[in-house]
Amino acid sequence: MNTIIGLCGYIIVIAIALYTLFCFTAFRGHNQKRSKKIYRRQRLCILIIQLLCNVILYVRDYDIRILVLYGIEVVVFLASIIFYQIFYKGLSRLVLNNMLMLLVISFVMLKRISVDYALKQLTIAALALAICIFVPIIIKKFKYFDRLGWQYAMLGIVLLALVYILGVEKNGSRNWVSIAGVGFQPSEFVKIIYVFFISALLSRKTHFKHVVAVTVTAAVHVLILVVQKDLGSALIYFFTYVVMLYVATGNYAYLGGGIAGGSVAACIAYKLFSHVRVRVSAWLNPWADIDNKGYQVTQSLFAIGMGGWFGLGLGRGKPGLIPVVESDFIFSAIAEELGGIFVICLLLIYISCFIMFVNIAMKIDRQFYKLTAFGLAILFLFQVFLAVGGVIKFIPSTGVTLPLISYGGSSVISTVMLFSVIQGMYVLNGSEGDAGEEQ
Repeated sequence: MNTIIGLCGYIIVIAIALYTLFCFTAFRGHNQKRSKKIYRRQRLCILIIQLLCNVILYVRDYDIRILVLYGIEVVVFLASIIFYQIFYKGLSRLVLNNMLMLLVISFVMLKRISVDYALKQLTIAALALAICIFVPIIIKKFKYFDRLGWQYAMLGIVLLALVYILGVEKNGSRNWVSIAGVGFQPSEFVKIIYVFFISALLSRKTHFKHVVAVTVTAAVHVLILVVQKDLGSALIYFFTYVVMLYVATGNYAYLGGGIAGGSVAACIAYKLFSHVRVRVSAWLNPWADIDNKGYQVTQSLFAIGMGGWFGLGLGRGKPGLIPVVESDFIFSAIAEELGGIFVICLLLIYISCFIMFVNIAMKIDRQFYKLTAFGLAILFLFQVFLAVGGVIKFIPSTGVTLPLISYGGSSVISTVMLFSVIQGMYVLNGSEGDAGEEQ
């Protein structure tokens, strides 16, 4: 049995390596038949990984719930492919495949940690996928997205401020809203509205007074998050705005001013918030207080180091030793049990998503949609950087989740929406281009 499990582990690593290779070979050339073959092979790799991981988990625990969930996951996977190709005519298959691959990894790892986590994640992800099927229809029918800049800003500020009325505190941050027992993070959903607000206003004009007004409004979003002690989200919002402002204006002074302002703000946050000082201290020398402040970081590093290149094997690690492993530190659990090669491929999949997002942005003609796609790409990649950087001790931990993999309904729904919005814009741009060619 150990031999079979070990062999399955090697096949899983080979399958994700091939999938990752296909992610980048898909960028080469414009042969549609060849591309379709690549995407079909990617989906085959996903199904192989999904099957073998579930076999290993079932043999480990003999829990019938694992097989039931696996069956539902396969149905959701196949239904998503079929319905997305119907509703998103001319969609990017690479973006769809990557989204489904990341979700499959999430289901596997959460099932390994807790079947209950996996069940909740699967339910929320299936709901998000079903709702987002209608995104391209909404984008195509509603042609006034670029006219609502200030309205997006006001809506985002109101939703973020909702925390002061209905908010609850978790892990030192008051950034959760609870309604009828259901908790969610407004900041996860507002970040998409936030990108819409910036794109709508900066696509109209970029003279100095207008930029100042937009900057002040963006700063209000960031300050609300800072007051809520949600510094990870505040950092994402801030960085996204600075990069989008530079892309929209091409002015290096704005980029330099943003970096300088961010550095000053980081120093102020260090002075004002005790939990920031704790995280910085744990980052600088976690070994000095390994049983207290540095415990989470050191356990993460131990797990990553124990995994080696091929991992200890699914179910053979000790992810339970890492606090909040199901959300903030799930990358460590993946590295421990599935290995260094697997997580390197995972990072490359994230990078291929970013490259595809930027590629889509470059092909879009309308400035509003171009800026929106680029802003969402920056937001997505920077979140990955913060999540992984904190886990490997490259930067202080910020409590940011790993997109589509970490446990958390708000994060999963908002990221599926992000992928769907970009797909919708890509489809809309393609349909407009086809209409122009027909005319």
